[in-house]
Amino acid sequence: MIEFGHGTHVGLRRTRNEDTYYADAALGLFLVADGMGGHQHGEVAAALARDTVVARVRAGQPLAEAIHGAAAQVLEHAQRYDDALPMGSTIAAIRISDQGYDIAWVGDSRIYQWNNGLHRVSHDHSLVQHLVAAGAVDEKQAARHPYRNVLTQALGITALDQLHVSMATGQLVPDMAFLVCSDGLTEEVSDAAIADMVARQELAAQECVDHLLLAALDHGGSDNVTAILVRVR
Repeated sequence: MIEFGHGTHVGLRRTRNEDTYYADAALGLFLVADGMGGHQHGEVAAALARDTVVARVRAGQPLAEAIHGAAAQVLEHAQRYDDALPMGSTIAAIRISDQGYDIAWVGDSRIYQWNNGLHRVSHDHSLVQHLVAAGAVDEKQAARHPYRNVLTQALGITALDQLHVSMATGQLVPDMAFLVCSDGLTEEVSDAAIADMVARQELAAQECVDHLLLAALDHGGSDNVTAILVRVR
């Protein structure tokens, strides 16, 4: 059985919400997309990415292939317009089935796994993550780095032949949980605080998500914030 909670908020400093998400226990698909571009371009890119992935997964396509197809759709849509503004989106998605789980992502929206502790499954496709991997900065420095939001991969921005859809797979175990979220949560709330909330089994998944969104707002709400918590019972 799958229990899940979900929610999104525009935040305290933005006028539009360019985040979007999809949560469907019957399909076993949960995803968050964070659009970018301004003048509603981000909203369009994120929604197009979401809808394309959902349609392709529903038609039987593997998750990573569906995301690559979504990137093609966003690029094609953007090329119809003579506009200097970019149109792009991150995506982080999980597909749960009887065989286990598949995870795929592009950008800096994140996926965490809870299994007797919180573990970040995804790694950000960002300039600062490259610096961390190279040992040039540590995690604490990365969290405050002025270029921490500069992405190296994004749907609609990265050319298809250079796009890297990162993947992870695994088997489900009882009481495992997954958190899918945009960077509006992780910019404001530490992994330790996220772990403390996800660990609260006495709360329903929806209550945990509500608390996470409020925590992001309490810490500044500088961006749109979106989260989905999925528990495997």
